[in-house]
Amino acid sequence: MGHRIGVDIGGSFTDFAILDEDSNTLRALKVLSRPDKPGAEIAAGIQLAGERYGIAPQDVNYFTHGTTVGVNTVIQRKGIKLALFTTEHFSDVLELGRLKLPNMFDLQSRRADPLVTRDMIWGLSERMQADGKPLRSPDPESVEIATRAAVAAGAEGIVIALLHSYRNPAHEIEAKRLVEGFAPGLPVFASSQIWPTIREYERTTTAVIGAYVQPRIAHYLTSLQRALKDMGVPAEARLTKSNGGVMSAEQGKTDCVQMILSGTASGVIGASFVAQVCDLRECMSLDIGGTSADVALIIDGRPQYGIGEYIGDHQIYVPSISVTSIGEGGGSVAWVDDYGVLKIGPESAGSTPGPACYGRGGSKPTITDAFAVCGIIGQVDLGYNAVKVDVEAARRAVETLTERTGQTVEETAEAIIKVAISGMYAKITGLVTRFGIDPQSTAMMPFGGAGPMMGCLLAREMGMPETVIPTTPGVLSALGGLVAELKNDFIRTVYADLTNEQLPLIQDEFAKLKLAGEQWLRADQGYSGEQHLTYSADMRYRGQSYEIETILPAEAVLDGDVAALEDAFHQTHERVYGHAQRGSRVQLVNLRLVVAGRHQMPELPRIAHATGAPVPLRDIRCWTEGRWTKVQLYARKDLLAGHTFNGPAVVAQDDTTTWIPEKFSVTVDAFGHLRAIKE
Repeated sequence: MGHRIGVDIGGSFTDFAILDEDSNTLRALKVLSRPDKPGAEIAAGIQLAGERYGIAPQDVNYFTHGTTVGVNTVIQRKGIKLALFTTEHFSDVLELGRLKLPNMFDLQSRRADPLVTRDMIWGLSERMQADGKPLRSPDPESVEIATRAAVAAGAEGIVIALLHSYRNPAHEIEAKRLVEGFAPGLPVFASSQIWPTIREYERTTTAVIGAYVQPRIAHYLTSLQRALKDMGVPAEARLTKSNGGVMSAEQGKTDCVQMILSGTASGVIGASFVAQVCDLRECMSLDIGGTSADVALIIDGRPQYGIGEYIGDHQIYVPSISVTSIGEGGGSVAWVDDYGVLKIGPESAGSTPGPACYGRGGSKPTITDAFAVCGIIGQVDLGYNAVKVDVEAARRAVETLTERTGQTVEETAEAIIKVAISGMYAKITGLVTRFGIDPQSTAMMPFGGAGPMMGCLLAREMGMPETVIPTTPGVLSALGGLVAELKNDFIRTVYADLTNEQLPLIQDEFAKLKLAGEQWLRADQGYSGEQHLTYSADMRYRGQSYEIETILPAEAVLDGDVAALEDAFHQTHERVYGHAQRGSRVQLVNLRLVVAGRHQMPELPRIAHATGAPVPLRDIRCWTEGRWTKVQLYARKDLLAGHTFNGPAVVAQDDTTTWIPEKFSVTVDAFGHLRAIKE
């Protein structure tokens, strides 16, 4: 037995969740992030774990890590210069996309520029038929001409995305072999090997994003592996994935599209774990860090998934936890536009220099500075004493806006908080509508460094009845990496009617997916425990343009029960759209299989039960609702099960600060979670 460590690197802090496998207890710590020297924060955290908890590097037998390297590479457009090879006469695939406006309510909106410019796209002389039968093999001369032109234009990698390669990848594989012969050492990526899904644009843009970030991710992961080895950590580094699972760092070097949303997925998995413990039927997770707020829905303890999630302005079509990212984080900068309107972001102070109140050279007013001016933070040190809050520096930063706002420093600070909450509300209502949930029956679960400061405020605006603050909200994303299971997705396009005649094909393709899944889990990941398989399919009524993913009963797949498979789709269609057309012909477009291997989950310890009322550390003054108000300050470690108190109140702990506004009552549950109810 030893220790398991989960790490999440954020814009301001790097969080560590540490599980002692002997005692099944959780510990946490934070260190400042080092965007100027990636990996240094991990070494600093492991060293601090040794100093604080006596954990030696050789005692770490499991290490998992959530990273935003891929996301940041796309958003900042700092990937490699790519060339794209398509089927001849289909070179405009990225430019055309799906001909949809980014904002249907703005006729002036335009799609983002593709990651591969039009002058870096070449067509190859070849053709594969829609049924997967070769019509014309790749012409070596056209491949050579395109390759040499791409190299001359400065291509640092080549993506090959040919028509109908999801049916038959032979032409892509042959073209890749030829390119590697003409340009040895140049990275070459085939779309059918990255994510072999139907639809030309979706497959191509997914392959492009994966190739665009691959060298940078591979370099980062190699550096991480080397750093862990140099520190004497024996555990193989693992990564959280976009689908909420984990995989090895070695796989992450090549299978980049599967982990590109790694960082955002970790927090939702951690929140899902807490939602199960708290028995929350519907829950909205709110992860607010230094640069952004990430929102996801959790139903029955399971996060909601989607295809086509956005990375900046670009969509990626692999299974991912459905997360909506909002531009307001604790380090988001407040400013006043030319019309005198107070706005938040998108600029962020990050961790360097950080908010002004961190005392590290920042001078621009941020959301965190606004909370400092209002007296909500600054009563104790932040981030495990990594930051001593400088309230006067925060006041000076916010004061730079007062002439334009025409308000006092305190009024401007409160206005910054309200504008940030308003911006979150506007974005989140779209997510609520998309999944058809009722906020009045949904709990809010805020976490991250700034989540507990803003969670109750947002829940009040959304009309949510309860806000649940986890015991260690500042490091919940790191905890998510510890509880995430080994998991991988496999897909096969069949494009067949669901009939008895097509049943042998369907069962044969599912059998191939199962074989591939078991190979990945047992051989590639070295897992020897019990495996869990989830069968699903993208299905539709014949004539529909788009399909919906339907979970299929495993026994119906194995037994070939067509009626049961059809009924599963009818039920799903009725749940999503409110009606089903039973008796109509059903089509299968993609077959999907999720294979998972689970490890022992930590058991959250129950805390001691209270025998009296909670005792605050002291009374403080906070600016709230336009006035200075006496507020009780509690230490989180002093709150016991059964304790109750009313807002306004501040709860301080090592990893974050929780703000309980007026007209909220709080109860501490058996595990130490704060359950805040709006009166």
